[in-house]
Amino acid sequence: MMHIGNEWDALLADEIRKDYYLRLREFLKQEYTTRRIYPPMQDIFNALRHTSYSDVRAVILGQDPYHGAGQAHGMCFSVKKGTPPPPSLQNIFKEIKAELGYEPPQHGELTAWADSGVLLLNTVLTVREGQANSHRGMGWEQFTDRIIQLLNDREQPIVFLLWGGNARSKARLVTNPQHLVLQCAHPSPLSAYNGFFGCGHFIKTNEFLVQHGMQPINWKLD
Repeated sequence: MMHIGNEWDALLADEIRKDYYLRLREFLKQEYTTRRIYPPMQDIFNALRHTSYSDVRAVILGQDPYHGAGQAHGMCFSVKKGTPPPPSLQNIFKEIKAELGYEPPQHGELTAWADSGVLLLNTVLTVREGQANSHRGMGWEQFTDRIIQLLNDREQPIVFLLWGGNARSKARLVTNPQHLVLQCAHPSPLSAYNGFFGCGHFIKTNEFLVQHGMQPINWKLD
């Protein structure tokens, strides 16, 4: 069920042999057989597939995938071209325009960010159609916590962007002082005006990367 095709396969080889992951795998087999689950099975690990361990410069943490048809494709906040950007993503684009002047793109696919070093990681990687958080507590959190811990262990600095309570709860896993942790409210319309708008995270990310001799992220999407 997990073949990523880059460094993550070796780094997570021990993790996928653990009892909790084997139980999660059996649960998912049953779920995908009997219910409509998002994203499609082949897309579950797209975030890791597009951003190998050594290539990560920034991490954006989401909660669980979009639960509407045709939305989730394995990267947090992202939807494939042809699917209207959901409200949270629209707010992300608004903040980028406010900070950097880039007009919002005509689509919501963030693959270009992933391919340039932004790990778009949900803390739970699957969901039932129409049921937010329906796969919470089944084991994904332990798996994605391990990914964050592996990134925390890395010597090269990384920026962690934690938006909203769920993501901010993971700040405890980032203990390496060479990384930068940026926290604020979630970009959801329910909370964006409580600190997401005006957070400056996209500029701050690039300033930090440049200060540490790395290329900045190109936040402009065509």
